Amino acid sequence: MINLRSGAPLVEVHRSGVVESLHRGHLVVLDARGEVIDAVGAPAQPIFPRSSNKPMQAVGLRELGLSVSSAGLALAAASHSGEPRHVAVVQAMLAQGGFAEDDLECPPDWPLGEAARDEWIAARGGRTRVRMNCSGKHAAMMLACQANGWPVDGYPAADHPLQGHLAETVGQLADEPVAGVGVDGCGAPVFAITLLGLAHAYARLVAARPGPEADVADAMRAHPELVGGTDRAASRLMAGVPGLLAKDGAEGVFAAALAGTGSVAVKIDDGAARAAECALVAGLRRLGLTGAVLDEQAETPVTGGGATVGTVRIRPGLFTR
Repeated sequence: MINLRSGAPLVEVHRSGVVESLHRGHLVVLDARGEVIDAVGAPAQPIFPRSSNKPMQAVGLRELGLSVSSAGLALAAASHSGEPRHVAVVQAMLAQGGFAEDDLECPPDWPLGEAARDEWIAARGGRTRVRMNCSGKHAAMMLACQANGWPVDGYPAADHPLQGHLAETVGQLADEPVAGVGVDGCGAPVFAITLLGLAHAYARLVAARPGPEADVADAMRAHPELVGGTDRAASRLMAGVPGLLAKDGAEGVFAAALAGTGSVAVKIDDGAARAAECALVAGLRRLGLTGAVLDEQAETPVTGGGATVGTVRIRPGLFTR
C-alpha cells in the first residue's frame, strides 16, 4: 500500500482579499543535467502519475512496433477532449487494425472537454468508448498487440505481456523500479513512480536521439491540440513554449520538460487540476522560462457575480523557504 505523505502549501485561492482555500502538494524542479534545483514536499515518494505516464507508455508501444501516423502517436499519449478531430484520429487507428469501436476496453464516457461534451449532448449523443479521453492509448495498445501476435481481448490486464513491457519501459525511463501497479480510470494499469522519476523521464524524452522516445516527444509537440484539446493547459503550454513537452494527469499531476533547460513534476494532495497547472508554471518559471502563455496559466481568476474577485495563484515565497 502506498500512503502519500502530506505535502507543503503550494497554491492559494484568494477571494475578496481572503485566502479561501489552500492546496498542498509536492513539486520538483530539475536542471538540464538532471540535478535537483528545488524540491518542495516529498517528491521522492511513489505516486500514481495517472495520465502523465502516457508518454512513457507510448514509448513502450513504439518499441513494440506500433506504426501509426504522427497524429496517431500523439493520441496514444493523449488525454483528449473528445472533440471531432480527436475522435477522427482514433477511428482511423481502429480502422487501420480492422477494429470496431466496441473492441476498445476503456469504459464508455462523455467527451472530457466541456465544449465538446455540450455539443455531443446537444446532438443527443451518449457515452461512447471512442470519446473516452484514453481511447487513443487503448487503440494504440490494440495495434501493438496485433503487431506482436498477442491476444487483443483482455489487453488491459496487468498480467498481459503488453502491460509487462510497458511497466518495464516506464521504469527504465524513470530510472527507478515501478513501486506499484494500480488500475487507472480507463481500466489499464497505472504504474507508480516518484515525482523525481517522472521529471527524469520527461527530461529523457526531450533529449532523446532518433528512436521511440524522440518519436513520441516529436509527435506530441507537433500536435499539441491532440494531446489535450481546446483551452486545455498541456495543449496551451506546448503551443506557446516552443519545444516544451507537457502532460497532465488526473488527481493533480503534471509534468513538463524542455531540452537544454530542465524538467518539472507536480502532485497536488487533494487532486485539484487548477493547483497543478499553477504549480507547474511556477516550476517552469524557476527554470527561467517566460512568456504570455505562462502568465495566462499562472493565475486562474476567481469570480463572484460574474466579476473577477480573486485568483488561484502560487503561494508567495515558495522557492525561498
